[in-house]
Amino acid sequence: MTYVMAYAAPVPTGKKAEYSEHSKFAAEIFKSHGATRVVECWGDMVPPGEVTSFPLAVKAGEDETVVMGWQEWPDKATHDANIQNAMGDPRFKEMGPMPFDGKRMIFAGFETLLDI
Repeated sequence: MTYVMAYAAPVPTGKKAEYSEHSKFAAEIFKSHGATRVVECWGDMVPPGEVTSFPLAVKAGEDETVVMGWQEWPDKATHDANIQNAMGDPRFKEMGPMPFDGKRMIFAGFETLLDI
């Protein structure tokens, strides 16, 4: 079954175009290392919470938008065998600094339970 690496991060709202370009470039790298699909989403309706929420999880500020996305891999074994090479790909250095604070990015891997 498909393996999914999901993530969320706060991005300065004024850097939407820069984040979009960064995402396109990164997607090409991950796909060249075995990911079958990369999806990026810009927050549109991301309510603040008092106990839990996306903004709380990534410590988003007033001038930041929460983004979320995922990478699909054929299976966990393919992900595990290729993710370190993808993350170490020298093309990432060509991209320059990330347009967001990577320390506040959250991510996790998920086994597909249902795909209708």
